[in-house]
Amino acid sequence: MNIVACVKQVPDTEALIKVKPDGSGIDEGGIKWVMNPYDEYGVEEALKLKEANGGEVTVVSLGPARTMETIRTALAMGADKGVHVTIDEADAYNTAAALAAAIKEINPDVVFCGQRAIDDDSGQVGSVLAELLGMPPITIITGFEVADGKVKAIKPIEGAQLVIESAMPCVVTAQKGLNEPRYASLPGIMKAKKKPVDVKDAAALGISIEPKAKIAKMTPPPERAPGKIIEGDDPAAKAAELVKLLREEAKVI
Repeated sequence: MNIVACVKQVPDTEALIKVKPDGSGIDEGGIKWVMNPYDEYGVEEALKLKEANGGEVTVVSLGPARTMETIRTALAMGADKGVHVTIDEADAYNTAAALAAAIKEINPDVVFCGQRAIDDDSGQVGSVLAELLGMPPITIITGFEVADGKVKAIKPIEGAQLVIESAMPCVVTAQKGLNEPRYASLPGIMKAKKKPVDVKDAAALGISIEPKAKIAKMTPPPERAPGKIIEGDDPAAKAAELVKLLREEAKVI
């Protein structure tokens, strides 16, 4: 079985994000970069599918040179090979177009993506990718299996869940709860250094990097007002003052 897992490199969730003075983007200095957490679920499900049915897992990622670190992380988890499409940045459509151009050469049975990336939070790439590949999309799933040549997936909805069946090939976007991603072992990390990664230029794939949409400006959230401390030794008086402030200033009660 030919399986593809798409991954994106994003800032660590604990990183302190600063906006550039001109509002054109974030200041990348000092940021630790990691695999998008939702993509980890996709990689894990791809590996489970390979273990159950045989075949190989190819990791495909788009980004600058540092993206290779995230590809190697997925290879250390157990993926067989990687494809790195080099580009500094791209909007959701061009990201999907570049991924589609690289993935068409692989001819996969299943393509896994995270349901969204935690940096731009757009949640568009998986569905656009499915459209460009001409494959049915199965989005935001928490259960997955392949039986009798068909995919069966579970998608949670409010108060219930959908059980979706699809022919292959298809594009699947993974959600938290689908699985528990494995850690890369030391032997896996060592093996990952020797696994092949095909580096492709987006322009060579015939992909225009002219954005269909771009960020006009970024602004940091407003600073929070300092907290207020109620002084005094009488608990009853302090409680009464707290209630007064919650009612008259905070207006939450």
